[in-house]
Amino acid sequence: MSTEQILTNAAIVTRNEVLHGTVHLRDGRIQDIDSGRSSHPAAVDCDGDYLIPGLIEIHTDNVEKHLLPRPGVVWPAMAALLAHDSEVAAAGITTVFDALAVGEYTQKSRRREMLKVAVEAIREARRQSLFRVDHLLHMRLELADPQVIDLFEPHLGETLVRLVSLMDHTPGQRQWRDIEHFARFYKGKHGWTDAQVTERLAEAREHQARYAEPNRHYLLNECKARGFIIASHDDTTAEHVAEAAADGITISEFPTTREAAQAARDHGMAVVMGAPNVVRGQSHSGNVSATELAGDRLVDGLSSDYVPASLLFAAFHLHRSLDRPIWESLAIVTANPARMLGLEDRGEIAIGKRADLVRVKEATHGPVVRSTWCGGERVV
Repeated sequence: MSTEQILTNAAIVTRNEVLHGTVHLRDGRIQDIDSGRSSHPAAVDCDGDYLIPGLIEIHTDNVEKHLLPRPGVVWPAMAALLAHDSEVAAAGITTVFDALAVGEYTQKSRRREMLKVAVEAIREARRQSLFRVDHLLHMRLELADPQVIDLFEPHLGETLVRLVSLMDHTPGQRQWRDIEHFARFYKGKHGWTDAQVTERLAEAREHQARYAEPNRHYLLNECKARGFIIASHDDTTAEHVAEAAADGITISEFPTTREAAQAARDHGMAVVMGAPNVVRGQSHSGNVSATELAGDRLVDGLSSDYVPASLLFAAFHLHRSLDRPIWESLAIVTANPARMLGLEDRGEIAIGKRADLVRVKEATHGPVVRSTWCGGERVV
């Protein structure tokens, strides 16, 4: 059965301009784009609001936040996932790569047991068409974890896995190169004592020395054999980036220094930074400013990481603060992620593309999502 919709009186953000006009949707695709206003009685009047492509989220831990809303509290998986799905849809995200940790780097974490439960629930929700938006999987592989291979192997054939990232959160390098910052963070977040910090440092370093390199070699080979897109995580030095590039890794996710971001650009890798870093004006880990890197055109994409609403806010912030065209700033959360992840059917408002669209009103405090369409269906 054919379905048609008309969205009119909108500021349509295409790849290279803002066109005031009308978008025609048919059977989940963009059928036509016209200048001017439609007089069709069934047309949706957008009141001059922006009509932008649906946002593409490459890495969000938000699903884990819903599964584990408080320490020691495990929420029913399907309820947690549907709440997460509603939140990302309301944030204008129409394609989300749910980032699931494979391995862990803190004691008493529930991430290991949550992995299988989350994957099964995501698969079932898709099977029953319960999700508002398109959910895919991003597996975050903790290389220094002794169990990472055993945890990941059952999911090697999972068709929803499109992206993997190789991580090493051992204190003293990458994200936690500043040991004092690591200690302050975990004392504040988990109430650790000095003795617990010291114990964790010793254990993490021992695990890294024993497991990180052999795990990296094995996992790289398995992921390449299956055609997964691979990202490196928290690159800090030019050497980190050179190693990733030599291994065929195409995305540098959350580089912590300007040196690493520049090296990634020099090696032809895409650079993804955190949207919360942009919104807050700084990294929560004391690393390089994403806005400064964007000002030097060293950012290709943004990830909302732990705050879904930050993705849209960050794009509009860069538009204003860097005096960039709106279509250029939005590309780092739409067209660019689509390209780096091989999603050729989405990421821009163009004839024939998926009808993933967001109506956005720009208010004094920032952008407000008024409506979201995913595959031509209004979901917000």
